Amino acid sequence: MELLSVKALKKYFPVKKRLTGEPLWLKAVDGIDFLIEKDKVFALVGESGCGKSTVARLVLKLMKPTSGEILFEGRDIFALKGDSLKAFRKSVQIIFQDPFASLNPRRTVFDTISEPLKIHRIVDKKYFKDASAELLKKVGLGADVMNRYPHEFSGGQRQRICIARALAVNPKLIVADEPLSALDVSIQAQILNLLQKLREETKITFLFISHDLKIVHYFSDTVAVMYLGRIVEYAKTEELFNKPMHPYTDILLASAPRITHSPLRAMAIHPFSSASGRQAHSPKEIGEVPSPIHIPSGCPFHPRCPKRFKPCDNIVPVLKQVQDQEAKGRLVSCHLWNPYETHMPRKLSGHKSE
Repeated sequence: MELLSVKALKKYFPVKKRLTGEPLWLKAVDGIDFLIEKDKVFALVGESGCGKSTVARLVLKLMKPTSGEILFEGRDIFALKGDSLKAFRKSVQIIFQDPFASLNPRRTVFDTISEPLKIHRIVDKKYFKDASAELLKKVGLGADVMNRYPHEFSGGQRQRICIARALAVNPKLIVADEPLSALDVSIQAQILNLLQKLREETKITFLFISHDLKIVHYFSDTVAVMYLGRIVEYAKTEELFNKPMHPYTDILLASAPRITHSPLRAMAIHPFSSASGRQAHSPKEIGEVPSPIHIPSGCPFHPRCPKRFKPCDNIVPVLKQVQDQEAKGRLVSCHLWNPYETHMPRKLSGHKSE
């Protein structure tokens, strides 16, 4: 039941030239593989700048990759043209991070929602208002808002309008790029519950991009953790949160505040205790993320890793199934779990590895 498959995907951006005249490359996405099954939520998590939004734009065919391929229902999206491309555009929609920036301030709600109905000929023109009203009802808004403009709404209402626009063409896959991060916490819960309800009712598949681990834990089925353009851990959501295997994943989970009960305080927050209950390092304690232009040799995470040892400095670990009977299907890119598997980075034509 595979809907989307990403294979060896890379996206490098030229940023400046050396004294020799050769360009330096910002490695936003550096050779990743994953697949998304139908009716499932696949989440990409990681710190800002790790390449999550670049992956979203590649999946939507808004930019060309440096190398690799993306297959949607078995077809290479970068080879699609004409009617096939239009069908792909209809099947894959996006919900942006900032709902105000993604809405045209000069167009009414009706104009915004009816446009995809017109472009893809979903219904006859005489039924546009009825179809728009039904879409607004699905996202918790009334038909009376159709003649209003984006500035007249709150952030949560604007995001509901964006969701209605995405649903207008009955998509098979929705790419949700940090859809809650620009909203207040109370509104985040409302929009997340709306997405969960729509998922149950319509069976839409999601590529959900977020840095909020609590939301990912609640909403997703499978999680891939990204670091400097690469996937370092890939697992079912519950398995990953119950037993993080990559040191970076462990640090991410440890940095999320946890509310626990204690005799002294009804609610005490312990921000740096890991999933297993022990004290763990916070992202601030292990330093800043290296530049994606000058990625460290060996394991990209080794300069910040509290568990590094000799092979980490020079040998790039492979993302592969761990040698652990209790973790079947878990993929981890770490020498702690796959000590005998090594992989030197492939050179792309026209690009030099740092």
